Amino acid sequence: MPQRRLLEKFPLAGHIITLASGALIAFSLAPFNWWPLGILSVFLFVACIDGQTTKRTMLRFYLYNLGMFGVGVSWFFVSINVYGGASPLLAGSLVVGFVMAWSLTGLLHGYLYGRFVAQLPLGLLLGFPALWVLIEWFRSWFLTGFPWLFLGYGHLSSPLVGFAPVAGVFSLSFFAVVSVTLLYRFLALRKFSYLFIVVAIWLSGFGLWQVEFVAVKDQISVVAVQGNIDQHIKWRRDTAMPILNTYTELTEPEWGADIIVWPEAAITLFRENAGWFLEELDRKGKQSGSTIVLGIPDRDDEGNFLNTAIAVGDGQGTYYKRRLVPFGEYVPFENWLRGIIAFFDLPMSHNSAGKMEQPALTAGNFMLSLSICYEIVFPELVRSATPSPDLLVTISNDTWFGASIGPAQHLQMARMRAVENGRYLLRATNNGFTVLVNHKGEIVDSLPQFESGVLRAQANIMTGDTPYHQYGQLPVLFLCLFALGGLVLARTPLLTKIEDSKN
Repeated sequence: MPQRRLLEKFPLAGHIITLASGALIAFSLAPFNWWPLGILSVFLFVACIDGQTTKRTMLRFYLYNLGMFGVGVSWFFVSINVYGGASPLLAGSLVVGFVMAWSLTGLLHGYLYGRFVAQLPLGLLLGFPALWVLIEWFRSWFLTGFPWLFLGYGHLSSPLVGFAPVAGVFSLSFFAVVSVTLLYRFLALRKFSYLFIVVAIWLSGFGLWQVEFVAVKDQISVVAVQGNIDQHIKWRRDTAMPILNTYTELTEPEWGADIIVWPEAAITLFRENAGWFLEELDRKGKQSGSTIVLGIPDRDDEGNFLNTAIAVGDGQGTYYKRRLVPFGEYVPFENWLRGIIAFFDLPMSHNSAGKMEQPALTAGNFMLSLSICYEIVFPELVRSATPSPDLLVTISNDTWFGASIGPAQHLQMARMRAVENGRYLLRATNNGFTVLVNHKGEIVDSLPQFESGVLRAQANIMTGDTPYHQYGQLPVLFLCLFALGGLVLARTPLLTKIEDSKN
């Protein structure tokens, strides 16, 4: 192929194109939402690795990841510099160190592809997409997981979104990458059968989007309160009462709504010290028929901190955050890192995780699936939290991200959870984005960022379960494993003939 010979002649150009194509992934995601750039990103990457040696393939996979994470998680700098107390130089160094370290997953990806998959019949067409998804899945749990920047999230606004309630975000990644490899082969070989398959995939996604897996059972009034408390003063002792007053005053006109939600750690007193306040909320909630869900710090019997959500008033229950944020809520390699910068010694960085199996919070007769902040980005964690929930609720404090792209990315992933599970999602944050999302992932109502306010809306309670809520991500993972296994085992003359013209 001409492009292969050109890139072999000028390898540095191939490296630069690879790095730039990785950066394009971030622009396919929120807040930019230019999903075609995700397709272009993978297409350019495929062109840069096609026919290359395993060594060069590994290098370019690493460069691709450097570009993707370097741009996509640039918001780390805001958290560490503005709120963590690190100098710009130190914060920049920590971000670069994280990007370089996490991009090492690209070396594994590149080795597996270059060494075992690239030379197989249909290795590019099927093996490349299957391995792509398996590596995304690997990143979702390796070292407790960082499931950020999945290609599928960019297709929340493309026809491929129809696959989300069937098989989740990984299926969007899979079909997006399959589309790219088919287009790449079509342009090289002019075989229109490849193009027809692409059209069939996208039409299937569009068709599935028209299917309603769930139905409306009821409608309730919901309220989400956004306090917009400055993170620099939030945990000072002298601001605890003013913060309580802020949320109390914003909530006072809203009693009578079915569900009222305050953000993560809206109350900055420990639960044991806020009993008098919680009792008053409980009394008002019972009198007005409202359930109020709020975030509050708590401690277990051994004194360990717990990031907690509770329901009072016309509801009940306690939820302890199960998936903690590395460095934000606990510090890996604590003995080495404590004391280096203030970010590693914040009070909330001493948290303990709650049990994986916890009873659901209730609001009247409705069951809530509750996620605190970072947890909403874990598809299986949300799916398995509550069987057939009536409403998804997530509370967060994205103040740590400032005005970066981080909050928009976080919201996009929360919207995908609503689509996967076929449920409305109410999201309350300290300073945005506070939103109500419908079961199609569409924003019904929202509050502006960096302003205090109250969101009032009507949320539909849905009945029925999507295929994803029933079976999770296992079907798409088995599909990928089956594809890879089949390619390894089925080296038949027929398959070889199909691909014999690729070189």
